[in-house]
Amino acid sequence: MSEEIGSPAAPAGTLPQADYPRKPSFVVQTATFLAITMPLLGLIAAPFFLWGWGFGWTDLGLLLGMYFLTALGITVGFHRLFVHRSFETYTWVKFLWAVLGSMAVQGPMLKWVAMHRRHHQYSDTPADPHTPHGHGRSLLGLLRGFWHSHIGWFFDPDPPDLDRYVKDLRASPALRLASRLFPLWVALGLVLPAVLGGLLTQSWAGVWTGLIWGGLVRLFLVHHVTWSVNSACHLWGFRPFQSDDESRNNFVFGILALGEGWHNTHHAFPTSARHGLRWWEIDVSYWVIRALALLGLAWDLKLPTREMLAKERRT
Repeated sequence: MSEEIGSPAAPAGTLPQADYPRKPSFVVQTATFLAITMPLLGLIAAPFFLWGWGFGWTDLGLLLGMYFLTALGITVGFHRLFVHRSFETYTWVKFLWAVLGSMAVQGPMLKWVAMHRRHHQYSDTPADPHTPHGHGRSLLGLLRGFWHSHIGWFFDPDPPDLDRYVKDLRASPALRLASRLFPLWVALGLVLPAVLGGLLTQSWAGVWTGLIWGGLVRLFLVHHVTWSVNSACHLWGFRPFQSDDESRNNFVFGILALGEGWHNTHHAFPTSARHGLRWWEIDVSYWVIRALALLGLAWDLKLPTREMLAKERRT
């Protein structure tokens, strides 16, 4: 399996084979799929019922625009750039990605990166901070696992010595500052769509609907989709490559999470800038990285070779 160059501060760690989870049952996978997709379908339906009174074209533009900017802040910035160093860029570009990722309100950048590097070190074992496994195979166990992997792990104490995972990033004063100013970026992510809503509609009502749809609803959507990679993509999907965990490629979240749903591929080749390796595996995050490279704002893009793909592919 390819070396995880993107986690230089994360020492290799394994657990006994008995501690690894068994494949979840069909019932568990189906229930998890419904639990994740039903709220999303409800959110998608809501604008159609509210159109013309509380939701309009400006609100739709703010919702989609803020969703893509802040979701890419997580997928391209926090994940592929900072966690795995899948490509290189200028310090000022890194700072901007740190700001956009922070506006998704999933925690300060340095802590987010440290937790995710630990996840890769101990994926789907008891030491994994947000695995959905290990909570029992009953319905109650399923609910516990879903809650824990989705958001419950945020309320757990931090693992000891978490800073050792981000020594490389702490060496940059700009990135330390970006992470320290997390509350400011959170406020900016809410104020910006509210101000734009007011300016575009020339009304106070536009301020409030901009805050609601471009701020609060957008936060719910980004949280739900990106955290589903922790839960759904370790329970439901297919596994084209070998890995020592239950990571899976999930078509639904391959689309909604801008390429992050090709999760088994990512765990097989963690430093790859591209997660969707086949033509039909849409990977918007990689498209953005490629665009940056064409503009001279990204370089040293890491991609698996044909030999690596052949070696890790399941037969």
